[in-house]
Parts: sequence; structure tokens; C-alpha cells
Amino acid sequence: MAILGTSYWNLIDVLKAGGDGIGDVVEALTQLTPFMKDANVITCNKGTKHVSSIRTGLPQVSWGALYQGIAQGKGDYTQVEDTTGFVEGLSAVDTRLLALKPAQAAKLRLMEGQGFLESMAQTMESAIWYSNVQLNGKQFHGLAPRYSALANGNVINGGGTGSDNASIWFVTHGDMQTSVITPENIAAGVQRDDKGEQRVMDGAGNPYYVKEELFTQHAGIAVKDWRYNARICNIDVSDVIAGTVNINALLRKAYYRLQGRRSYQMEKPGQVSPGRTVIYMNKTLAEALDAEGTNGRSGADNFIRLSPREIQGEEVQSWRGMPIRETDALLNTETRVS
Repeated sequence: MAILGTSYWNLIDVLKAGGDGIGDVVEALTQLTPFMKDANVITCNKGTKHVSSIRTGLPQVSWGALYQGIAQGKGDYTQVEDTTGFVEGLSAVDTRLLALKPAQAAKLRLMEGQGFLESMAQTMESAIWYSNVQLNGKQFHGLAPRYSALANGNVINGGGTGSDNASIWFVTHGDMQTSVITPENIAAGVQRDDKGEQRVMDGAGNPYYVKEELFTQHAGIAVKDWRYNARICNIDVSDVIAGTVNINALLRKAYYRLQGRRSYQMEKPGQVSPGRTVIYMNKTLAEALDAEGTNGRSGADNFIRLSPREIQGEEVQSWRGMPIRETDALLNTETRVS
């Protein structure tokens, strides 16, 4: 049963949102959710699922000689199936409540709708990193479950052993690398459907009327070639704050694990889809990297190793030409990867 004041707005909520004038709300709960800005988006090739064919073996070739035949060979392939999930939010505001503020009714609905959009963005960003279909079949498979063991050559151990660990990610976005997938016949991004006035029931089964808006977003992740991504895990946050973790050294290790190392806009000649590599970390690690890069670990120079770049009109820090994105969805409380 939905509870007034918990699931639905009441008059007190409206007054808190700005009083008689319905003032602008400070979005103090807004977080940085940058992954979707960089994402390469493709449509599923199997309804709500996307099947990728991955080459696991090259065809055999042989040295030739005059008057001799050519040995036959074939490549080996395997198929990987990725699924999508969807997040929904339903905003319902009592029509009698809107009637009390007729001049601000549209703004009230917009204000509440923006909260749903932010909540969905945070939910989706978190799922991109940590969602696991083996734990929740409604969700899609995120990146952390795919890079969850040190036996993976592209998982680098940061040395942390406690429960206050964080990760840094290198993700290459591209058709042949990592993509956000959306179901067939459904547009990418958040879909808003204004349901208008609806008759609903209260907890006692009595009817009343609300204005409803339905927000929906479908998405999933497909990793076609795992070699183009890397995860630096087990970075002890307390050690980072104490300044005893060499983040540049960890970034260097991850960099040399990447297939086809390149920056955001560099291309590899002859490759159909070069992709673009972006580094993701949370604010704690970004600040530590900035401090480490400004003065050098020995303090003997003032060479700034991070450089600003402009990407789609936005200035971001970059490391070896790859942009660094801060995301609040990457936690400081990850368990140790073994």
C-alpha cells in the first residue's frame, strides 16, 4: 500500500519545495553520471538481447610453393549473449493538490519529474558498473562482474586488502569494443509518457484522481572484446588519502594491458572501428591523481602530468590523451577482488 508522504506528495512537500511561489529547488542529490555521455549505443540484434560473435581462433595459413596446393583453414568463433533491463518511475500527483496551486501546476509536475530523471540516471550508472544478472535477473550484466578476478589479464591489483577499496576503469567505447545496447524498436535514453488524469485507489480501496507521468529507460552493456577495457581494483581508499598509493604507476600498468592503446579520438590505421578510450574514477581518486601529478611524488618538480582537453564543448582532464571522467557511481567500499 502506498503511504501518503512516502510514495505520494502531500501539501507539506509542496510547501517545502518553495512555498507559495514554488521557488527553484536546489538539486543537492544530483550526482555525476558521465558514462552515458561517452557511450557508443547500438540496437539489439535479437529483440531485447544482443548476440556478439567473437573470434577465438585464426584460420591456418601456410607457406606456398609452385605446383603445390593451398592448405584449407577456418577461423573459430563463439557467441556471447547480452541482455537488457529497464528502469521505470511513475510520478503521480493528486489533482486536488495541483488545484491548490493552479498557476504552478505544470512547474510542480516538472519539478517532481526531474527528481525521477535524476534517480533513474543514478540507478542506471550504478548498474553499468555493478549490476549482476546472476544476483538479479531483472537487471543487465555490468562491467564489474565481467572483470571480477585477478586471473583476468586486464584486472590489475591495487594492493588493498580491506573493505574500503575503489576501482579505476579504462573503457573503450565502440562497435567492436564496448557498447550500451537498447532493445529493438525502443529509442535510446529516457522515455517520458504523460498519462494525464488517472483514477487510482487509496489504501482503503476508495478512488481519487491523479496526474501521472511514466518514465522508462531500457539499456544493457555489451562487451565484444574484453581486451580493450581494464580495471584497476583493490585500491585502498585510506591509503590513497594518506598519500601512499602511486596512482600513476597503477594507471601505467593498466594502460599497457589495453589492446590497441589510443586516446579518445585517435584511430588505428586499417581498423574498422577504432573506438575511444575513457578513464573513469570517483572524486577521491581523481583528487589524489591531480595532487600526485602536479608536484611529482618526490616534490622535485612542478610538472603537471594531467592536461586539459575539450570534448564536445566540455573541458576535462586527460591522462596520456585519454579523458578522465569522475563518476559518483564508483564506490569507495568495494570488497576485495581476488
